[in-house]
Amino acid sequence: MWRPEDLATVGELLLDISANLVQTYGLTFEEIEKSLPLIDTSKTLIREVCPAFLSNVECRAGKYRRNDGLCTNLQNPTWGATLAPFQRVLSPRFADGLTAPRISVTSHDLPLSRIVSRTMHPDEGYHDHAGTVMVIAWGQFMDHDYTLTGTPLDPLNRNDPEECCHRPPHLKNPYCNEILIPEDDYFYRLFNVKCMDFVRAFPAVRPGCRLGSRVPFNLLTGVLDGNTVYGITESFARKLRAGYGGLLRMNPVFSEYGLKDLLPLKLDIPDEGCTRPNRSMFCFEAGEIRVNEQLVLTCMHTLMAREHNRIAKTLIQINPHWDDETLYQEARRIVIAEIQHITYNEFLPILLGKDVMEKFGLLLEKNSYWDGYDESVNPSVIDAFASAAFRFGHSLLPTAVERWSKAHKFIASKRLSDLIRRPFDLYRAGVFDEYIMGLMNQVAQAMDDSITQEVTNHLFKKVGAKFGLDLVSFNMQRGREFGIPSYMEFRKFCGLPWVDTFDELHGSMPNETIRRYSSIFEHPADVDLWSGGVSERPLPGSMLGPTFACIIATQFSYSRRGDRFWYELPNQPSSFTLDQLNEIRKIKLARVICDNTDLIDTIQIYPMVLPDHEIRKNLANLDQKTITNVANNSYEPRSTTLRHFFYTLRDIGCRQMQRRCSYRLDEYS
Repeated sequence: MWRPEDLATVGELLLDISANLVQTYGLTFEEIEKSLPLIDTSKTLIREVCPAFLSNVECRAGKYRRNDGLCTNLQNPTWGATLAPFQRVLSPRFADGLTAPRISVTSHDLPLSRIVSRTMHPDEGYHDHAGTVMVIAWGQFMDHDYTLTGTPLDPLNRNDPEECCHRPPHLKNPYCNEILIPEDDYFYRLFNVKCMDFVRAFPAVRPGCRLGSRVPFNLLTGVLDGNTVYGITESFARKLRAGYGGLLRMNPVFSEYGLKDLLPLKLDIPDEGCTRPNRSMFCFEAGEIRVNEQLVLTCMHTLMAREHNRIAKTLIQINPHWDDETLYQEARRIVIAEIQHITYNEFLPILLGKDVMEKFGLLLEKNSYWDGYDESVNPSVIDAFASAAFRFGHSLLPTAVERWSKAHKFIASKRLSDLIRRPFDLYRAGVFDEYIMGLMNQVAQAMDDSITQEVTNHLFKKVGAKFGLDLVSFNMQRGREFGIPSYMEFRKFCGLPWVDTFDELHGSMPNETIRRYSSIFEHPADVDLWSGGVSERPLPGSMLGPTFACIIATQFSYSRRGDRFWYELPNQPSSFTLDQLNEIRKIKLARVICDNTDLIDTIQIYPMVLPDHEIRKNLANLDQKTITNVANNSYEPRSTTLRHFFYTLRDIGCRQMQRRCSYRLDEYS
């Protein structure tokens, strides 16, 4: 397995060769994108250093997918695999056509990332009264199944970016691309902070070691394959396993109380992604390295690891003759199918709305196979999805994370910044269930340009410190160094009109937002994609505006159509029988929560939508026919207040749910 930094040295070499050709022959931006990649480097000395996995992978069709994503497509083995370049749907906008970060269309510098952050994305704390914090929790869990950009990390605990700000130029890492903070910053000037450490992404090696402009690469796979649970290398996947019964390793810390296990301790490199209060306290280990990034995410990892073990234990009862490997792979196959189903059946409908789902072919089949695999579709992650669109959840983040009792009563809350890289609350018996209850009962922030100061001033704050980093500045800086085209270019890509004046944006976003943009940007075509995307007014029935909805729907379309192991497919070695598939279709996130928590006994059917008690009170005023139609999913209320009526009809006990949503694992014998 190639290390990211080793792959980057080959990427740098190819970039240098490309730069020499550009300079020697005076190539235009278009020639850099269209002509340079046509050169066959396999007939040059480059073939001596070209990694083997980019040129000659032997694939065999099998029942179980590889951890690294190779051979997801038999004709193009690197598509969707780990270490593959991010996919571009629009040509990059590098200042020099090759590698320099994006600048204004007027050839001037863009406003500093921090100026965009503080001007455009202040903390105004609106709430969206339909989505719960579970939308954010599942969204981040999905994000960490999709994208992790290869960047240089500090050599000590591989936690933070290389230090850039306080080093003289000759000692700086060449990837340093610091975020400068203006002297008059309302917050950071109080602490005399003038700079934030930030490093550029490593350059990728394209398949076949082709030449061309800089493109970053993804450390994860481009398909939804549960690498959050299982890891992306075979060796790490083995480390996560118990070695018997198909089980994952867990920590039975509460076994004396009869409570379910937690994730295992992270004992090697214990400070990686973790802020420990002392040397005897440990964070958790899971399939994805950022499991401890914030406590809510750790809860989702714990939930799905428990689900794997629950399924493996059921399978061994039905198939006592199966060995550890078969039990593990079959449980893994079912859990990946559950993750795919919950994402497309519960998460995306709330996020995108039915119209967008229909337009991009994302609606699931109800009781037949879906034969939509297309070997010409590359499921690799789109650069704009990774660096901007799927960061939409930063707008929804709450200032504090709440704990609720099993009786749906608020208990307490903790500031988000105090839970980042500090998941230690989970070592208190019963607290896991309280946080899960909180995720389903707490209102998410509105999807808009307002971002909590917990992440614009206090991100990754060290213990005892009064300030941290700014996530919004990171989003701008990452987009610019990726060469991501502007918000305006993606508007056009998504079928919206191009505009040349800020006034023409009226109707697309609030008037005050447009006024602020005009105060810092020279031209509408300079606005960063992430900033413009979160500022758009949402589409009807969707949480997102048209541009982000379009980019996210495009990615999820690629992930479904380009995945040879997709759970709904027929006629593949990995296909489920129709009976098995119909059992998987009964899965809901609510069911997974009921099965893998200790004390929770009543939750709403759709945990990503609030159990709206006002609606329940108004049920008495509805006629019986309407109630029956709601229960049969055939009622679409027009009023905005009742927009999510179908989801929030009533809370439902887990016992009732067992009758309604039971599924039989004996279908898997």
